Amino acid sequence: MYDEWKSVPFIYKNILDWGKLMDWTEIIVTVPAGDIETAGNIAQMTVPYGIYIEDYSSLEQEVSEIANIDLIDEELLQKDRTHGKIHIYISPEENPSEAVSYIKERLGARNIEYEISSDSCDVESCLESWKKYFAPINVGEKILIRPIWRDDYDADGRIVLNLEPGLAFGTGTHETTRLCLEALEKHINGGEKMLDVGCGSGILSVAGLLLGAESAVGIDIDEMAVKASRENARLNNVQDRYTGIKGNLADSVHGTYDIITANIVADAIITLSADIEKLMNENTVYIMSGIIDVRLDDVLSALPESINVVERYEDKGWYCLVAEKRA
Repeated sequence: MYDEWKSVPFIYKNILDWGKLMDWTEIIVTVPAGDIETAGNIAQMTVPYGIYIEDYSSLEQEVSEIANIDLIDEELLQKDRTHGKIHIYISPEENPSEAVSYIKERLGARNIEYEISSDSCDVESCLESWKKYFAPINVGEKILIRPIWRDDYDADGRIVLNLEPGLAFGTGTHETTRLCLEALEKHINGGEKMLDVGCGSGILSVAGLLLGAESAVGIDIDEMAVKASRENARLNNVQDRYTGIKGNLADSVHGTYDIITANIVADAIITLSADIEKLMNENTVYIMSGIIDVRLDDVLSALPESINVVERYEDKGWYCLVAEKRA
């Protein structure tokens, strides 16, 4: 999917449109060298066009294998071998704060120590600049997502979802969220009980309620995301049918649901799927998104034998799966 190549000092690059980087925001995530692969996989979930990783932990070995030389530039020898850096480039129309919030949440959930910085601007300041690029957008056949600061839109009969994402993940512009919304609108018939795992901004829960679900429970490990989801429920006048809970995956919920959504990373979906049956009734629809193509088989293999994938959606290397209990 990505044009990934390696060069001394072993920086992995798969950014497309390299020449346009001056106009973008660069976010730098520093983690222990032993966690660089896991952190890189998490960071990859935030952007569709790639990341850039500095890892000098095996400098001498890789120089020998690739460059076939014994002498290494003194500047490289001074690099930190104990930590790696992940560079994430956010295009002007995307929300850098959304990416930062998502990364913090997922790294924290994996107990990975980290530092996050930006060399272009303060992330909070960037949020205000980003807003002018976030226009009302149509998703699927029924929904129009409207940022609350934009009044220049024509709903044309669509359900209007008013959104203030703040620092929480989920605006509807990324493939993972959009695919999940498109799947969701096909399976809400009215009166469903919904569970949204990793709710972020609450966009899926709110969409489900606007489409006719009776109630929705959103759960997220990030308190900021839970607050954002409650606020977005209020903005759409569905707060009386929405419950936001801070917790890890579905550990804090009980009972069964008619619709379960999980727009998270592959590893989290795999963990969730191990116990998903206890949350499902005989007609439950289980919608999973945030699955990059290289992890699709891992997610499919982790599903219990009683769970059958009935629909697949794909866009730019991202997958959304819809599953049900086998008859």
